[in-house]
Amino acid sequence: MTAAELFVSCLEREGVTTIFGVPGEENAHLMMALEKSSIKFVLTRHEQGAAFMADAYGRLTGEAGVCLATLGPGATNLVTGVADGNMDRAPMVVITAQAGMQRQHKESHQHMDVVAMFKPITKWAATVVHPDNIPEVVRKAFKLATTEKPGACHIELPEDIMKLSSEKLPISPERLRRPVADNKIIDKAMALILNAKRPIILAGNGAIRKRASKQLQAFASQTGIGVISTFMGKGAVPRSTDQCLYTVGLQAKDIVNCAIDASDLVICIGYDLVEYHPWLWNSKGDKQIIHVDFLPAEIDAHYLAQVEIVGDIAYTLWMFNERIKGQQLNYNLKQQRVVRTQMLEEISAYKNDLTEGTIRPQKALWDVREALGPSDILLSDVGAHKMWTARYYAADEPNTCLISNGFCSMGFALPGAIAAKMVYPDRKVVAICGDGGFLMNVQEMETAKRMGANIVVLVWEDGGYGLIKWKQNNEFGKHTELNFENPDWVKLADSFGWVGMRINNAIDLRPALDKAFSLNAPCLISIPIDYRENALLTQRLGNIACAI
Repeated sequence: MTAAELFVSCLEREGVTTIFGVPGEENAHLMMALEKSSIKFVLTRHEQGAAFMADAYGRLTGEAGVCLATLGPGATNLVTGVADGNMDRAPMVVITAQAGMQRQHKESHQHMDVVAMFKPITKWAATVVHPDNIPEVVRKAFKLATTEKPGACHIELPEDIMKLSSEKLPISPERLRRPVADNKIIDKAMALILNAKRPIILAGNGAIRKRASKQLQAFASQTGIGVISTFMGKGAVPRSTDQCLYTVGLQAKDIVNCAIDASDLVICIGYDLVEYHPWLWNSKGDKQIIHVDFLPAEIDAHYLAQVEIVGDIAYTLWMFNERIKGQQLNYNLKQQRVVRTQMLEEISAYKNDLTEGTIRPQKALWDVREALGPSDILLSDVGAHKMWTARYYAADEPNTCLISNGFCSMGFALPGAIAAKMVYPDRKVVAICGDGGFLMNVQEMETAKRMGANIVVLVWEDGGYGLIKWKQNNEFGKHTELNFENPDWVKLADSFGWVGMRINNAIDLRPALDKAFSLNAPCLISIPIDYRENALLTQRLGNIACAI
């Protein structure tokens, strides 16, 4: 078979069912081979959209999401989405075309060093230089992409290589068991846990793997120890459990920080420093820390772990659970109970808000949470709304609230929601976007309509880059020029074949959401958001006094 056919056969052997992308002239042979395969190619309207779709696909399935582009500008358009997936620990394989080998040594049309460009934002990037190498290259890319911690891998396919023939066969993927920590280090950690008086759990991105989450819930239930999640650790324990202490990650001191302040041991489960810098919760560097993750701890003056447990997180938690059975625990967790009570009050404070003309962020998120079931999926774009979503939206299950908080790229939510609906067509999927971030990939509205992805997008409109305003006001007392004009959202939705709604009053939002989810069409709902609440929240966070 041709190299292109062999490459596609290798993708099929890896279990690839969907590829998102925009092809070009230089990968025409690959596209012809894909057309004859079992793999569905989803044509997107921009390569960045394709990368974000692969990002969300990888996070939701645990398998590598795949995106494709041509050489040159097609490849450069992928960069932001690939970097986002890589830093958010989403397994991805990125495929780009390249000029033929015979013209790569000189100035040539659209030729640039794409592999060098992708190396800083992937786990591995390589060029196929011979057709017989394809099975090894593909297997390596998928293995590395899904190996903890997951991330992106890049394969470059020169145009002339794809035309050649090969007699090689695909390599079958082997599902290997992950390494586990030894008993001695588990015993050392358990001694700290048993001797602590006010332990707390900080659950990060690594804690929302299905097996890890199940074991974490069992550990929290057995011990009564509260669990605080990072933005990307939401759902590690259900919001309904007494041990759920909600989310940490705002730059100023929040109610949840009181529980960390009171603790004498922080058990970090799958915690990524890219999300939330440890100096924000361990400013004096005096906390006892247990690090549980697939990789050793990053070196940081505020994150010096007394015990590092490197290995499969779920297995580590299982060993904790086995050792904790029958133990007499004398913890003082009063502060944690107060934190939970206070956060429950915060989240529900505006559930009956009747504001007209604008809608408070708290009310918008209460209504979204009430409209969604436990397994339904919310995706947040990046902006001021992300901070509100992180604080006020609690999850019931892992991977039901997707927030980009590693690379934090605007434009993620709309394409990500399309992929989420393709992975879980029977679930409700809603994307919350700012009016800035939504327009960065607005063209994918056409993709959603064409693919039958009946998602709901809630646009919070304030006519500017709200998060930058918020941060500049906090630091300088004013902000630079950050305002812009918006389209008529209802007309915009109609032009793409979506249903459009404009909701101005708080009392009308929940009925509008229910109606949107009942439609057999994608729906765009715009609301005028009351970002005066930003400054009010900042004032409150700066003056929080811990109850105990």
